[in-house]
Amino acid sequence: QVQLVESGGGLVQAGGSLRLSCAASGSIFSINAMGWYRQAPGKQRELVARITRGGSTNYADSVKGRFTISRDNAKNTVYLQMNSLKPEDTAVYYCNANILITKWELRDYWGQGTQVTVSS
Repeated sequence: QVQLVESGGGLVQAGGSLRLSCAASGSIFSINAMGWYRQAPGKQRELVARITRGGSTNYADSVKGRFTISRDNAKNTVYLQMNSLKPEDTAVYYCNANILITKWELRDYWGQGTQVTVSS
């Protein structure tokens, strides 16, 4: 069984920073891509940033230049550094990981979500 545990959300003023972390644990053979998604009230879940095992990244246009995704493969952990936060960044942020639980079996896992609220 695999779990993704997120931390680091909270309330911050516009212009401030937060750092999210997501640690994967359990029966893991290897982790492929990891990423962060978010869902604001009344909106669909959207991709924020994604990173491959080799470190290639992609970002939503709305966060480019403000957010940085990184990972520590030894710790099975992905991070999201969020700077220059805006009220429109307010959402529940979810961690996602594509995990090989055996050499041949790839599954998709989600964290429980962490609330990020940016006040104006």
